Amino acid sequence: MANEDSWFTYYFWLDDKKAPDYARTVDIHRKPGYDPVETIADPEIKFLKGKIGWTLLKKKLGFRYLMDVIPLDATLVKGSHGRLSKQTENWPLFITQNNTVNKSSTIEPVDVYDLILSHLNRI
Repeated sequence: MANEDSWFTYYFWLDDKKAPDYARTVDIHRKPGYDPVETIADPEIKFLKGKIGWTLLKKKLGFRYLMDVIPLDATLVKGSHGRLSKQTENWPLFITQNNTVNKSSTIEPVDVYDLILSHLNRI
C-alpha cells in the first residue's frame, strides 16, 4: 500500500519525449492501472482553454483529434487512491433513516451492502 501522500505511478519510460500516446490522454483501456493524473490539466500548456476549444471544434467538424492535455508530472497528485485517512473526521459517512444501525459505531466496508439492501427492503 502506498504512503498516505503517495501513489504508485505506472510510468515506465525514462524520457517524457518517448512516452506512449495514451500517457497524455484519458485512455483507461490502454493504461496499465489507475492514473489520477488524468484528473489534472497540464499547467505547462499555454492558452489551455484555447487548445481545448480548438480541439473540440475539430471534433465537432468531424476531424480526428487527440485531447492531449494530461501532464506527465506525477508530483501533481496529492494523496493516495483508496487509502483511508488517519483522521476519522475525514472518513466516509453512511447516512440512513434505518434505526437499527448503531449510529455511534464504525461500520465495516463489507457490511455496507447488507445495510443498503436492508434499507431498500423496508421501502
